Amino acid sequence: MADRLYLDHAATTPMPEAARAAVVEGMAGWANPSSPHAEGRAARAALERARGQIAAAYGWRGETLLTSGASEALAIALGRSAPARRLIGATEHDAAIRAAPGATTIPVTADGLVDHAALTALLTSPALVAVQWANSETGVRQPIAEIAAIVHAAGGLLLVDAAQMPGGADPELAEHADFIAISAHKRGGPPGTGALLVRNLATLTPVGGQERGYRAGTENLPGALGHAAALAVPEPVSHYAALRERLDDAITRSGGDVVASAAPRHPAIGSYRMRGLAAATQLVRFDMAGIAVSAGSACSSGSMKPSHVLTAMGWTGEATREVIRVSFGRATTAEDVDRFVAAWRDIARGVRAFAA
Repeated sequence: MADRLYLDHAATTPMPEAARAAVVEGMAGWANPSSPHAEGRAARAALERARGQIAAAYGWRGETLLTSGASEALAIALGRSAPARRLIGATEHDAAIRAAPGATTIPVTADGLVDHAALTALLTSPALVAVQWANSETGVRQPIAEIAAIVHAAGGLLLVDAAQMPGGADPELAEHADFIAISAHKRGGPPGTGALLVRNLATLTPVGGQERGYRAGTENLPGALGHAAALAVPEPVSHYAALRERLDDAITRSGGDVVASAAPRHPAIGSYRMRGLAAATQLVRFDMAGIAVSAGSACSSGSMKPSHVLTAMGWTGEATREVIRVSFGRATTAEDVDRFVAAWRDIARGVRAFAA
């Protein structure tokens, strides 16, 4: 597997050594953090240090509830926050949609941005509004400050799914969001852990015996330690952006389409259409070339089904089935991008030759 190229970091990114070591440390600290004896108190102290480190990585000064991941964090906020109404962006992750059946959908523009006029019109009474910091499929970034102003003016609360956001990438997020859902394994931490950042616990209904009474189950000490350690390893955001710009330019020059090219986007996530070849077939051909990419968001739109995200942006059914996603990690290089582009061009030439 050493010669393979992994470009699916938006689905899961490998753990850096520091995160792996922290998980091992947590396994050694085997006691239940809720136990009153010395071993339990030591585990609790380690857990609380990790909690503080996770919050600090996002500039958060409110409460931090540790969860099994961003999906559970979204479910807690959408299921138990104070406003009676739920508004969810049309391009949101499936986890948000599942957590709020019957929620009102907020339309998006052709670039995948929340339609501000429509949002304003929908906020006839206070509501919890859920949007992604950056879409996990297209990388489109929402203007959180502008959305927050609209939501708060109507007396509502804002939930931001920041699972794809590198820690520290947007210092203003903590100023505007009322809830933030984060995921460890998207940022180099272990799978099965994450957090819900909460500005005011009074806006949530408590349930369960853990996490200040807002979650049931035993705390995942190894996961929390690994999550905190991963966030302490800097992510090269400007490097990501340079790589994505390099890829955007090469795909355009190769006859492909860059999804939402005019919108602000995540520095490490891009979606691209190769006309004439289904994404499922592209995935197989890239895999045979030793390159791992995805279609949809792997855990949102799904790797082999039509994209509700692109459909909401006005794409036709045929077009949605020809889009793949490429996403970078800490170790991705310009040479890796060039290798992907060379494979893209080989596959595209085959499509054109077949069409001719």
